[in-house]
Amino acid sequence: METLLLIFDHVGIFVFAISGAMAAVRKGMDMFGIIVLSLMPAVGGGTLRDLVLDQPVFWIEGTRTIHIALLGALVTFLFARYLESGKGWRMLFLTWADAVGLALFCVVGAEKAYSVTGSYLIAVMMGVVTGVAGGMLRDVLCIEIPLVMKKGEVYATAAFVGAGAFCVMQYFGVGGIATLWTAMTAAFVVRAGGILWGWTLPKALH
Repeated sequence: METLLLIFDHVGIFVFAISGAMAAVRKGMDMFGIIVLSLMPAVGGGTLRDLVLDQPVFWIEGTRTIHIALLGALVTFLFARYLESGKGWRMLFLTWADAVGLALFCVVGAEKAYSVTGSYLIAVMMGVVTGVAGGMLRDVLCIEIPLVMKKGEVYATAAFVGAGAFCVMQYFGVGGIATLWTAMTAAFVVRAGGILWGWTLPKALH
């Protein structure tokens, strides 16, 4: 299980780094801008989580995560020119890369918070923070309304579902790899539903 969590974490960092780098490309930023924007979603949420939990910040403990994020920035920089002719395709790639990163990170964040605190409530909260905070930093630096704040976006909701599914399965004693895959899939399905079919939360009647 620890190995799979590490793989999820590294894949999430790489995918979120690409999503940040793609956002920088879309804004016409140079190499420095691409690197900065790739790091924000890749390490931002996990950094905030570790600070709140009073744990060593994960990318300071081991710099491999920074190297993975920089690799994502480099890959995007080298191949961005192939996307110049397809602005719509670039936005589509950014959207789905972000969805994958969200699904991975909310589960990784929930697992770490639960292992530290033993609290399901805190695990869900930190799962959401890990999933959405980095993307918020990316969007703010791009001078855009963060996805989590946009009307009709089930973004934080998807992270909540993923982290919640992890905690529910933990509560009922369903551990191991099945828990990780189920929780991650739940988060991704909810986010995909928002992207493809416009799923939204109900609004208050007034």
